Amino acid sequence: MTIASSLRGLLVALTAAAGAILPATAHADGGFITLTIYKAGWIIGGSGGSGVLNFHGRAYPLSTGGIDYGLVFGGSRTVLRGRVSNIWRPSDVEGVYGAAGAGLAVGRGVRGIILTNQKGAVLELSGEQVGLLANVDLSGLAITIR
Repeated sequence: MTIASSLRGLLVALTAAAGAILPATAHADGGFITLTIYKAGWIIGGSGGSGVLNFHGRAYPLSTGGIDYGLVFGGSRTVLRGRVSNIWRPSDVEGVYGAAGAGLAVGRGVRGIILTNQKGAVLELSGEQVGLLANVDLSGLAITIR
């Protein structure tokens, strides 16, 4: 029995030592983002705009641009605000976000969307869309830090 107790004590000591040596598991962080996107098109559309990422008390200016394929007619201005999650550093927001959708904006309307890029960053955005735009399309939005 004393051998079993000694082995058990050794196992507990090794586990405690390993826990002290190995770093704690890191978790991805998040921030807040604001985007202003201008969109226009006739069959094929394009979009462009700017925004700001707020991450760890700092503001990072952003640029956006994209292409829409499908039925696109008109133009609009959309201001989106929300949360970005699953990022380690500001550059994780950079990348291409894809979406499929349909919509109609006549005058003012509300818009909400959840997007993910190839690095795993998740944008949960909502805001207001102003303009005349009808669309059933596949779209891509590229975001870069300026």
